[in-house]
Amino acid sequence: MASPNLSELITSTLRNRSGKVADNVSKGNAILSKLREKGAWVPATGRSIVQELEYSEGNFEWYSGYETLNITPPDVISAAEFDWKQAAGTVSINGLESEVQNVGKEAIINLLSARIKNAENTMRNNITVGMYSDGTGSGGKQMGGLQSLVADAPSTGTVGGINRANFSFWRNQAYDATTDGGAAATSANMQKYMNEMFLLCSRGNDKPDLIVADKAYYKLYWESLQAIQRVTNTDKAVAGFESLAYANNVPVVYEDSSGISANHMYFLNTDYLQFRYAPNRLFAPMTPREAINQDASVHMLLFAGNMTTSNASLQGVLKD
Repeated sequence: MASPNLSELITSTLRNRSGKVADNVSKGNAILSKLREKGAWVPATGRSIVQELEYSEGNFEWYSGYETLNITPPDVISAAEFDWKQAAGTVSINGLESEVQNVGKEAIINLLSARIKNAENTMRNNITVGMYSDGTGSGGKQMGGLQSLVADAPSTGTVGGINRANFSFWRNQAYDATTDGGAAATSANMQKYMNEMFLLCSRGNDKPDLIVADKAYYKLYWESLQAIQRVTNTDKAVAGFESLAYANNVPVVYEDSSGISANHMYFLNTDYLQFRYAPNRLFAPMTPREAINQDASVHMLLFAGNMTTSNASLQGVLKD
């Protein structure tokens, strides 16, 4: 059986690094980085993740003199319910490694550091892929990402327990370059299509504040710009990410994750996107599990949460 002192060493090392894991995950994804900067990493508890939303306007009317006013309380607040999605990264070590091959505390720490770093990177990469998923991966256990919240076909499917076929307020905007624009996206028409989508996602002062594109669409936008317009956005919320500026300095970020679909560009209003998580499962180290029939111990970094939205109509996707 692995040494109890070693287990304590691993656990304390993981606990000290749990905050760094969250930081590492956010730095690996422009959306999570933006949401964290805006305070939209929001803890959640309960049977499901409940996201309150406004789906209708309240009472308003013009009147004259003593005309009777409508004071009936309007039903304007509802909620979407999102399932908990769980993920785990593991760090394990056996007795041969800890007590024979890597002798001394420093040697063990070096071995642990390498494995913990790998666990962090693995967690970051897979959470990022989940950010763009439709939630059906791994038998429906994957996080529901943009392919669900900002769907290519927004008038079908159920998101957060609300059937989009029945409730138009819960549909995101979608613009197909060929079908709606008349031709596949090129560097010549990309800005026109982006302008159409930006306006579709705008309501008064509510406008997209982050645009995320795959390599193909990012390249088309880049090529559409004149040399003097090739200005890299310096918004600290997307610091470290390859980005260009659009409209009123809205960052257009290149996403190189394998999770984002080809020929896609998402127009996001992050005021209405949330990264919801269980406070005791935000990439948190759990009590070590000592193997019953093995000379080894396993240590887990666990996550429980999901992506949610409180206003789908202000999110959009440009696609081909």
